[in-house]
Amino acid sequence: MRVVIKAEKTVFNVRLESFEACSKIKTIKEVRSFTGVTLMEAKNLVEKAPWVVKARVSKAEGEEIVEKLKALGATAVLV
Repeated sequence: MRVVIKAEKTVFNVRLESFEACSKIKTIKEVRSFTGVTLMEAKNLVEKAPWVVKARVSKAEGEEIVEKLKALGATAVLV
């Protein structure tokens, strides 16, 4: 008999699915704050939605980022 142990996922990506047009600037500023990219790069990331805006984060950090984006009216998920 073989026992298969499934490892728990520890590294996640934050994917921005969509954002409200009225909060686009706030969303860009928030993405810039947690990625450390330039304003233009953050704008390009947001406009590419759906797109991974932050890769390889812990579950706690990812959930915090998702909550901040949702507070701005964006739709974001951990994948």
